[in-house]
Amino acid sequence: MHLTIRQAASYLGVPERTVRRWIASRGLPAHRVNERFHCNAIELWEWAVEQGIPVSGTLLEQARHAPAKVPPLSSLLVEGGIHHGVGGRSASEVLREVVRLLPLPESVDRDFLVTVLEAREAMGSTGIGGGIAIPHVRNPILLHVRRPFLSLCLLAHPVEFGAVDHLPVHALFVVVSPDVPSHLRILAQLGFAVRDVEFRRLVREAAPEDAILARLELLESGARQATSVQGVRVRGDR
Repeated sequence: MHLTIRQAASYLGVPERTVRRWIASRGLPAHRVNERFHCNAIELWEWAVEQGIPVSGTLLEQARHAPAKVPPLSSLLVEGGIHHGVGGRSASEVLREVVRLLPLPESVDRDFLVTVLEAREAMGSTGIGGGIAIPHVRNPILLHVRRPFLSLCLLAHPVEFGAVDHLPVHALFVVVSPDVPSHLRILAQLGFAVRDVEFRRLVREAAPEDAILARLELLESGARQATSVQGVRVRGDR
C-alpha cells in the first residue's frame, strides 16, 4: 500500500512540507518513483510509532478493510501458535528462540532469518510500546509458505528492546506472509487487537491460550457486527 506525500501528510496530520522536511532530516522512509516520493504504509506507521508522532488510526483501518483476503487473527494465531515461557535474556537471544519456534518449512534458513531480524533491530526497535514488539515490521517476512500465520511468543523474562516507551518487552508477535498485501492486512488486524485493554492484559499476564483466543474471537465478532451495521446504514441512506 503506497501513499503519496499528500496522503502521508493527511495520516500524520501535518502539512506536506513537514513530511518532506521529515524525509530529509528525521529519516522518514520514502521511495522515489517516477521522480516523486511515495511512502509505504507499514514503514510510515512504524516510523511514526518510533518517533512518538501521532498517526491516524484510519491508516491501519483502511488496510484492515483492504481487498486482500486473509483469515481472522484468531485463526492465524492457531496456525502460528502461542508459545509460553520463551527463553532469552537479551533481544538477540530472544529472537533466536522465536525463530526456532516458528512453524516454517524445512527449506527456510533459520540462522539467516535470525541475522535478518537482528539487523532490523539494529536499524531501530520494533517494540511498539506496552511491552509488545512486532519484529520485522518495516520489511515483511515474506517466505515460501502456503498460507500466512501469526505467532505469539510470551517471554519467560522481560527483555530490554529499546521500545518507544522504554518499557521492557514481554511479548512478541511475528507475522509471516506469502505476499505484502496479506502482511499489511494482518498487521492492521493486529494493530486493532493490541489497542484493546483486555487483550493486552491477557498477553501481559501470559494467560492460557484459550483465554487469549477467546478474547480475539470476541473482538472479531464485534468488528463483524459493526461492519454489518455500517453496511445497513449505507444502504438505507440511498
